[in-house]
Amino acid sequence: MSGLGFEQALCIDAGHPALPGHFPGQPLVPGVVLLEQLALALRTWRGQALTGVLEAKFVAALLPDQVATLRLTEADAERSRFRFEIRRDGTLLARGVIEGAT
Repeated sequence: MSGLGFEQALCIDAGHPALPGHFPGQPLVPGVVLLEQLALALRTWRGQALTGVLEAKFVAALLPDQVATLRLTEADAERSRFRFEIRRDGTLLARGVIEGAT
């Protein structure tokens, strides 16, 4: 990936411990699990910890074992702010702006 963007596949296993309670019988991947994946991606890409979620909009569900794509791009490099998108088969699932720090 270039310095301006980072992209990786994302798939949450059906056995993830957060799924049974979200929602019983019809599990969806919780937004907090997606944010955790963003934190891991930011650490991998920039070596930064996620310090804030400035904006987050979840517009469609991700089901267990579905493959999605997580993309981070620079929003404001001086302030360590990054835009994110999570898509599945071209459909936007989530978007927003996060902040990181070393």
